[in-house]
Amino acid sequence: MPHDHHDHLSPSGHPYRADDDHPLTYWQQMEIAVRELLVEKGVTTAEEISAQIDTMDARSPANGAAVVARAWTDPDFRRALRDDASAASRAMGFDIGPMKLIALENTETEHNVIVCTLCSCYPRNLLGLPPDWYKSRAYRSRTVKEPRKVLAEFGLNLPATTTVRVHDSTADMRYIVIPARPEGTDGWSPEDLAKLVTRDSMIGTGKAKSPDAV
Repeated sequence: MPHDHHDHLSPSGHPYRADDDHPLTYWQQMEIAVRELLVEKGVTTAEEISAQIDTMDARSPANGAAVVARAWTDPDFRRALRDDASAASRAMGFDIGPMKLIALENTETEHNVIVCTLCSCYPRNLLGLPPDWYKSRAYRSRTVKEPRKVLAEFGLNLPATTTVRVHDSTADMRYIVIPARPEGTDGWSPEDLAKLVTRDSMIGTGKAKSPDAV
């Protein structure tokens, strides 16, 4: 009879973690087969694949925060971001691939929140890997039906006068929210402003930090 190791420590001193071994899915097997075939045919190398994985893993919300901070301080860039967020982001040196990126600006009367109802489409190039809750069925389904309630569960209670707009991402179209700039930040540099921008504020489930928080 197996032992329940919940709340017990392993000999190494770390909490026990259940094994997640399971058979490969069809798509995992397909990925391995295609990858090995590309290496075998000389299309790419294992080193190039590993380097690309490292590059993707290195992406973080700091990229998006830099974009937001510049939008807060540079009116010309702000307009360019609203007109074509893909081109504006590339101009800052961020490789966002072929996807269409749309910047959504929060105001006193309008709040935007991002979701992907089908899977987990997300601007990873600017925000890094999506949080687990973003991929959950509960978030994907409830946000489009009861956005105010979902936002309240994140601690974001909006006035009744604020219009909440939900934007559904797709495989070739992603969104980034430009949160409202916190008051009391006049004269701040883009580098300092970027410290106020959180991942959740660029998804729309939170606001930027207050100046007192950093």
